[in-house]
Amino acid sequence: MTVLRARPEASAAVASPRDYSLDILRILSICGVVAIHLFGYVMGHSERGSRNWWLGAALDIPFIWVVPVFVMISGALLLAPQDRVLEPRSFYRKRAVRLLPALIVWHLVYLLGVRWLMRGEDLPPARAAQLLYDGAVFTQLYFLWLILGLYLVAPLITAFLQNGGPRRAQILAAALLAATALAFMAPGIAGSLGFARPISLNIFTHWLPYVGYFVAGRALRGVLLRGWSLFAAIVVAIGLAGLCLWQYGHQGQAGLLNVVSPVSYLSPTVMVLAVAVFLSARSIFSRITPAPAAGRMLVTISAASFGVFLVHLLVFEIIRLNVPAVFDGRSVVAAFASYAATLVLSFTIAVLASRIPFLRNIF
Repeated sequence: MTVLRARPEASAAVASPRDYSLDILRILSICGVVAIHLFGYVMGHSERGSRNWWLGAALDIPFIWVVPVFVMISGALLLAPQDRVLEPRSFYRKRAVRLLPALIVWHLVYLLGVRWLMRGEDLPPARAAQLLYDGAVFTQLYFLWLILGLYLVAPLITAFLQNGGPRRAQILAAALLAATALAFMAPGIAGSLGFARPISLNIFTHWLPYVGYFVAGRALRGVLLRGWSLFAAIVVAIGLAGLCLWQYGHQGQAGLLNVVSPVSYLSPTVMVLAVAVFLSARSIFSRITPAPAAGRMLVTISAASFGVFLVHLLVFEIIRLNVPAVFDGRSVVAAFASYAATLVLSFTIAVLASRIPFLRNIF
């Protein structure tokens, strides 16, 4: 097996600093996020074990790696190169301008626009405060709090990793992921022993379990695989995605696996799956050198992924409330059509919004 490690900064002088492999991986990841949310809707409206339920599960569960990989991509971009230390004041100022307007506006959009106006939900102050505190205003908005927390500790992480070489980052990532896996394994073990010890996250703690993924992106950014090592990583990724699907569909038969590695973003199985996907995709797509026009298009679409993450459930909500076949959640054809429409419209909105002065601040 052969593992190639990217040379530190020497290669930057002779090659474009743009890492198109991360752009491609980010685009694939956002497509997976939309699939999880839309085909998960099909699962929720189908009888468990039915053909439609399995179809929805097959287009949802195997993409469980997308959120961890998004965090790894952020770590790869923000925490590298290895000798750079982020200056807190300028870093926080830049990230605040980018993140805080989006955090405020999209919480208002989904709380008032979607929940109150479109769905007609009763939202007394206590309920609204609960949703906000839990980071549960809408399905995807917890991610904004997650990223905000990671931004807060990013300068500290780069200071610790400075001059430590790839090994220090890899050891730190492994230690953090292992500690997280043990922490989120504990509730299952406690439950099997007859007492409940659930973990409850909120807007102040959503980020904590993802620091390991964040550092892993930095630790693995310079690792490229080829030959048998790449083949093994691809096999592991496909195998673990299939295992997650089987486990989710056969929970009664999974036994000990449900206890030590439940199907969640923070289970040992998904941690290995996310790392395998990240390494495989980086290694495959790093060989691609797009033409200038194609490269610009990739960068534009990749940059729009954050906006797609924020707007896609608003787009789907409008489709869902106006197309009976989609609202019903039982039509496979309607599910695929709504997925394609949501994806295309969300990318179009995000790209166009990025070119409008005010709107670009929230996309």
